[in-house]
Amino acid sequence: MAGTLIARMREVLRTRHYSRRTEGAYVGWVRRYVRHYGRRHPREMGGSEVAEFLSWLARERQVSAATQNQALAALLFLYRDVLRVGIGDVGVTARAKTPERVPVVLTRREVRLVLEQLDGVPRLIGLLLYGSGMRLMEALALRVKDVDFERGEIVVRRGK
Repeated sequence: MAGTLIARMREVLRTRHYSRRTEGAYVGWVRRYVRHYGRRHPREMGGSEVAEFLSWLARERQVSAATQNQALAALLFLYRDVLRVGIGDVGVTARAKTPERVPVVLTRREVRLVLEQLDGVPRLIGLLLYGSGMRLMEALALRVKDVDFERGEIVVRRGK
C-alpha cells in the first residue's frame, strides 16, 4: 500500500517539476504521517488527523514553524494532488513558535577570514556564493558554458 502511494506521489511531483529535494522532503513527511497513525492509509483519514499530526509536531517534537509549514504543504499536496480528496479546513490547534531571535550574520571581516581559509574549488564556490547570492546547489551545478566573462554574467539553470 505505502509503496504504491509513495510511487504515485513521486510520479505526480516529477510530472509537476518539483525539485528532488522537495520530493524527498514531501515523501518523508507522508511516511512520518502514515507511521504516526499506525500505517493507516491516508484515504481513511482527513483534516482532523492532519491537524492533530501538525499539533503533535509542535507540542511533542517541538519543530520550528517552517518545519510545521513544510509538513502541512506536503500533506495538502498528498490529499489535493495525489489522492484528489478534499480534507476540509485544517484548523491547527497548536502552532509552532516562530523564532524571535535575529539571524546571525557575519561581518565583512569575518567573511574574509573564512574565505582566506579556503583554496581551490571550495574557495571559488565560497566566493561565488558570497558575491552573487547564489544557492549552494546552484553553484555546484554550474558548468563552464554557464559563465560568460565578456558580459560578466552567470547563467543559473533550474534555480529555485
